[in-house]
This record gives sequence, C-alpha cells and structure tokens, in this order.
Amino acid sequence: MNDDSSIARLAAILREETERARPGERLPSSREIMRRHGVGPVTVSRAIAQLAAEGRVVTRPGAGVFVAPARRPVARTPDLSWQTVALGDRVVDDSATASLLAPLPDGVVPLTGGYLNPDLRPVKALAAAAARAVRRPEAWSMPPLNGLPELRRWFAAEVGGAVTHSDVLVVSGGQSALTLAFRALAAPGSPILVETPTYPGALAAARAAGLRPSAVPLDRDGVRPDLLAEAFAMTGARVFYCQPTLHNPTGATLTRERREQVLAVARAAGAFVIEDDYARYLATGPVPPPMVTMDTHGTVVHILSLSKITSPSLRVAGLTARGPAAHRLRACQVVESFFVARPLQETAAEFVGSTAWRRHLGTVRQEIGVRQATLLAGLARHAPAAEVQLTPAGGLHVWVRLPPGADEAEVVEAAQAQGVVVSPGRIYYPSEPPGPRLRLTHTAAIGLAELEEGIRRLAPVLSQLSHQSHQ
Repeated sequence: MNDDSSIARLAAILREETERARPGERLPSSREIMRRHGVGPVTVSRAIAQLAAEGRVVTRPGAGVFVAPARRPVARTPDLSWQTVALGDRVVDDSATASLLAPLPDGVVPLTGGYLNPDLRPVKALAAAAARAVRRPEAWSMPPLNGLPELRRWFAAEVGGAVTHSDVLVVSGGQSALTLAFRALAAPGSPILVETPTYPGALAAARAAGLRPSAVPLDRDGVRPDLLAEAFAMTGARVFYCQPTLHNPTGATLTRERREQVLAVARAAGAFVIEDDYARYLATGPVPPPMVTMDTHGTVVHILSLSKITSPSLRVAGLTARGPAAHRLRACQVVESFFVARPLQETAAEFVGSTAWRRHLGTVRQEIGVRQATLLAGLARHAPAAEVQLTPAGGLHVWVRLPPGADEAEVVEAAQAQGVVVSPGRIYYPSEPPGPRLRLTHTAAIGLAELEEGIRRLAPVLSQLSHQSHQ
C-alpha cells in the first residue's frame, strides 16, 4: 500500500473517531496511533494535518491533538448576480404603492391609507356572510369563468343604464382590474393617458405592463376635455385612464357635461376610456352616473370594486366592457388567473344581498361627512398656509397645497417625527409635479379622537410652513 493510500485510510479512521468523540476530547498520542494501526510517524503527521485543515482537530504543541469545538454549519450565500443579466433592464417599481399599504408602527397616527379603518369595516356582517357562503352546496366547486351569475347581475344593476350581467366580468379587486385592462387594451411600449395627479397604483400597473403614462391636467371639475383632445393628438394614445368620481387624490368629480365631452373626445380618437369608479359608494351626496351608462360605442371599460367600501381582503370587483374588448379581457383573465375564488364570490354575493349592506353604506357615508369636517376644521384652525384646493363631496382624502417654497419631503419627514404619517404629493404625478402637495386621509384613523390627535401632531409642522411663508 503506498503512502498516499495509507494517509487517506488513517485519516478516514481518525475522522470517524472525532465524530464519535466530544469537543475538546484528546486524541491518542502519535505513538499510540502508530502502534494501533501499524503506520509510520510521517503517515500519522500527515493524516492529523489533513484533519486539522478540515477543522476537525486542533493541535496544541506539547499537549497533544484535540477534537475541535463544534461548529455551526455556515450557510453559503448563493451568487444570484446572474439574474441581473437574465431579467434585463425592465423594472417594476412598487415603492409608491407599497408605501400606501405598509403597516405603521405602534403609536403613529395614520393620515394616509386607501381603506376604511378596522372599526368602520363591516367585519361581523362579512363573517356572517362568509359563514353562509361556505354552506352553499357549490361553494367549493369551480365557478363560471366570468363570475357567479347573481354577482354579475348585482354589479350590472349597480352600474345601471343598459349594462347587463353579460357585460360584467368578476375580477380580483380594483388593482387586478386595472392591471388586466392595461395589458388587454394596450400593447407594451404604447402611450397611455392619465389624469395628473392620479392614483400611484395605476401608474405602477401601467408601467409594469410596459406602457408610457402621459399626463393630462385637471381642474376643480375634473379632467379638461380640451387638453385631453390635445394629448390624444400629440401622443397617438388609444387608452385614457381616469377616476371621474371623487378623484384620488384631489377629490374632484367630473360633471355630467364633461363626462359627455370626454366620451366624445375618446370616440373621435378611437380610444378606450378606463373608468375607475372606486369611490362611488364613498360619496356623501349625489354624483353623476357612470360614464359607461352614457356610452353607446363600447368606449368605456368600467371598474367597480368592493374593497374600498368593505375590507381590503374582499378582493372582488366588477369589470364592465362590451365587444371585442370584453372578449379580450375575459381571455386575459382566464390565461393569467383562471377565475376569482368561488368562496370569495359567494361571500360578496351574500353580503351585498343582505340588509347589512345598505346599513353599512349609510354608516360609512355619515362617518365620512363627520371626519371630513373635522379634518378641514383642524387644518383651517392650525395650518392656514396649507391650502385645501376643494372640499370633496365625500371620499377618503383631502388634497392640500403647501406654500411654493416648502420642501415636501422635509414636511413628510417632520410629520413622521411628530408621530403622524401623511402621503407626499410627488408619488401621484406621472411627471414633474407643479409644486409641493400632501394627501391627507381622514378614514384611516381609529375614531375621531385619533383623527384629532393626528391633526394636533401635524399642526406644528404646517404652522412652521405658515411662519416661513411670511418671512
């Protein structure tokens, strides 16, 4: 047997012995190892050196060789840098959307958010509806691909006009409806027109679909039809995304006359209008009918979601469309996600068909009026330099213009240092903002006491702006 094989054999024997021994235990002396295994001193020396290199033993001159202390296996960090090349240069930016959904630390008052606070959600009624829903015989079977017929009929009746249940596709909430519409109606690389400012989640979804958002200004009465026509002509866009009722973030509601003008402009451009009707149930007074009810050419793709008025997890919305666009939307949903889970659809159908639904609507609308008045009064009293551009007829938010020289990012940071979180205006613009803005939400706080506390904490930050503006 050659020396190399003798060394390997002895190293294997000693390796097994170290595995059976306790950390710190002394191995037999070199002389004893030579006697036991019939090998020479060079073989012993090299075998022990190999175990020492493996970290199994520790040699202490003059004392002997000892089993090394137990080591925890070190997980090797995988090299994932290859993915950068494989993924290419397309970026999905979720920063603005994620910031609106992020949970807040304890003790912080939220003056931001896109949903009702837990105390305003119909939790008990939803739980009861879910319990009834799962007892339905077909609750766990596959639903019709378009959605449950009774739920589609309900959405059609809510939208009104000539809309029928055959025009409605049940989808997984408003954000999913936006993503589906953007991908179905416009090819990657195409321009898409949006109001400015607008909902950050729509901007993120459009960009993730490879679209190029182009801004169309609005005023107190909503998007300006003259500038919309100009934008269609300049960009060649074939899709316009808008929120005509209680626009997020400004709260503007498009008048009926302008809705008809917008439809006429879109028809002349051969373009679709995606009508995000997210706030229809949040209005405290009458609002114009949805644009889709005025549309006789299949121009409008209408979205009506239940998440804003109920709970973030009731991810159910009705997507209304007609003609080839409706076929493509349905096909895209089947390819991407098949259908909305039937238990969720059954729960939604149970809830909106119960007396609890109308009671809930009345409660929320009354609460919105009270909270909005509280927020506006607090701003007028504590921060006159923060200009409220209009008083919306409902909704969740108030859009605030800061003095021209204000640093929006510093204001947001200073507010957070005071223990209150607000939304920076910058995230609502598809391009450069015209000036510093804040979106303040009055429905995220738990009760009027917390809302008033949030205003109290924000007041010194905004009062400082007022002082600076007069210097």
